[in-house]
Amino acid sequence: MTDVATSVSATPAPWRFWFVTERKIRALRGYASSAFITSIANPVVYLLALGVGLGSLVPEGVQGVDYLTFVAPALLAMSAVFVANEESTYQVLVGFRYRPIYIAMNQTPLRGVDIVAGHATFVALRMAATSGIYLLVVAAFGGVRQWDALWMVPIATLTGMSIGSVLMAYSATIVTDKGQLPMIYRLVFVPLFLFSGTFFPLEQLPIWLQPIGWISPLWHGAEWGRVVSYGATEPAWLTVVHGVYLFGVMAIGLVLAVRIFTKRLGR
Repeated sequence: MTDVATSVSATPAPWRFWFVTERKIRALRGYASSAFITSIANPVVYLLALGVGLGSLVPEGVQGVDYLTFVAPALLAMSAVFVANEESTYQVLVGFRYRPIYIAMNQTPLRGVDIVAGHATFVALRMAATSGIYLLVVAAFGGVRQWDALWMVPIATLTGMSIGSVLMAYSATIVTDKGQLPMIYRLVFVPLFLFSGTFFPLEQLPIWLQPIGWISPLWHGAEWGRVVSYGATEPAWLTVVHGVYLFGVMAIGLVLAVRIFTKRLGR
């Protein structure tokens, strides 16, 4: 620990977060198979079942494109959200409670803000890698129409980070595990998947359900992804709203996470 503390102390403060990121990258090897299933295999199953399987039942397509092309941006964003659910819930809870690595980190010059920044950087990198691989799979099935579709990767990453940062802040508040996180998945994630215009246009929902989509980062990410993927038509101001909303939610989540980490760790 002394050698680690010395190394951290010798590193300029703005870059100390990278020690946390590097530690997370190394620790990923311990649950690599689970990470693969969660972030790659599950979304690919969705792609095959919905984009290819269900798409064969929608020969007329949606919004002037085939169903696979329509649903691919949403599935790409979902792949990042799956990563957010895995890395920003139990991984944070474990870091405080069951295997208090954050407490150990805090014994070095690392502060709460460094730990949050390092964890968030790792999650963003994993989301970007997952989304990039997923985009290659989508392209292999013919769901990519133009080079601008590459922008779906940073959009999906931003979507995942907007949800993940809020989850990280909430998970850091849990002192006694009473099954809060499984309830979050059932009561928040499932409705987001169903009512965010993921598998069909939001306009097909009853008007009283559409506000769920309007406040859902997943809807904003999916709609923005469709604009860059195949040129879905929407007002320019709405595209700006997508970006501002996602950045805003992410910023709020990260600020809250820093405050909660700092309070629990003491600095």
